[in-house]
Amino acid sequence: MKYKRVLLKLSGEALMGEQQYGIDANRLSTYADEIKKIVDEKVEVAIVIGGGLAASNTGMDRVQGDYMGMLATVINGLALQSSLEEKGVQTRMLTAIKMEQIAEPYIKRRAVRHLEKGRVVI
Repeated sequence: MKYKRVLLKLSGEALMGEQQYGIDANRLSTYADEIKKIVDEKVEVAIVIGGGLAASNTGMDRVQGDYMGMLATVINGLALQSSLEEKGVQTRMLTAIKMEQIAEPYIKRRAVRHLEKGRVVI
């Protein structure tokens, strides 16, 4: 069955691979290869990636922990974006947190337009 558009949810913790922390370059490359296969089939791909941060277990303030998780999500998104672009896949990173230097502001219509142009939206 051929899909026009898919939403892929990736766990931030999964990027660690077999490591105890950080981002496993091999795991990232494998994900990028698999995503490229989907893109090459002309399927529009949007990706939601987690931060891999469980600050709530540390006794930290919940709101501060959530902010840390959002920042970790952006970091993981940038790593995935870099890996995809190394493989020739056009991407756009969007976030609801203002970070104009590294990501576009999330606007639904903008995200859909990027997808229609064949870009992977993270």
